[in-house]
Amino acid sequence: MRAAAPLVLVLLLVAGLSGCRDEPSEPTRIRIATGSPTAVYHAFGQSLAALLNREVQGVRAEVVVTAASAQNVRLVGAGEAELGFTQADVLPPREPEHPSVLAVARVYDDLLHLVTRAGGPIRTLGDLRGQRVSVGADGSGTEITATRLLAVAQLGGDRVRQEHLGLDDSVAALREGRIDAFFFSGGLPVRGVAELARRTSLRIVDLGDWTEPLRRAYGQVYVTRDVPRSVYRADPVSTVANPNYLIVRADLPAALVREVTRLLMDRRQELAAAHPAAGRMSPRSAIVTTPLPLHPGAAQWYRAAKP
Repeated sequence: MRAAAPLVLVLLLVAGLSGCRDEPSEPTRIRIATGSPTAVYHAFGQSLAALLNREVQGVRAEVVVTAASAQNVRLVGAGEAELGFTQADVLPPREPEHPSVLAVARVYDDLLHLVTRAGGPIRTLGDLRGQRVSVGADGSGTEITATRLLAVAQLGGDRVRQEHLGLDDSVAALREGRIDAFFFSGGLPVRGVAELARRTSLRIVDLGDWTEPLRRAYGQVYVTRDVPRSVYRADPVSTVANPNYLIVRADLPAALVREVTRLLMDRRQELAAAHPAAGRMSPRSAIVTTPLPLHPGAAQWYRAAKP
């Protein structure tokens, strides 16, 4: 396990950020843009914030509840958050010339869930025609992926009665019969879906056949992943997935981002206790963050680690 950055370095970093050497410096605020309180980004972000607060001198980390990916990219890019999680398909297809957002790591894959009641009529994607379906909250990665999927399946426009609900509202609406199905993109298991499955018999609709149409229409970021029976006590299926990244403000000091990267990689097992998806990270896969370049601080840590 790699040692923490020397205390003097961290103290100088914080002093530099505060712009004051004569008075005790204010803690450096690290806002982590996440997602719904019952989704993976939030659990992961809380655990990462706890690590930063415990192990990095002069830092005060906190999570921010958001609509998830698209909003997170906007917040980090605008300087309203320092870190955030995003799906890869939310990002522009090519590396930006002057990025305001850079990558710390590829963390795991988000799987697109299409959730409905086990006894209902929805067994395939085509069965959504005419049904009431939540495609995710405005500003979420779920909304982007689900909308693209409906487009390639020729189910766009008014062919599906779309609602724009976050995970918690989607779960409540399905349970109460106000919608017939909902989409949500997240790492396995999604706590909100798992909690619903304990109360209601669910069907996760197989979407594996739609990976290639999505790749042809929108690029190679999409892959097929399996949802085993053990995850939600539902029939096993395959579905569309795409990687997600931990992103960072481009202007954050390299020393601080190097510490974030160290904790992210060295404390994977502790992070995995908050959510199993964190345990799937590795330095070798973490550096694949196309189209975003790595932040210089993250790149320094990976070069030293030789993944």
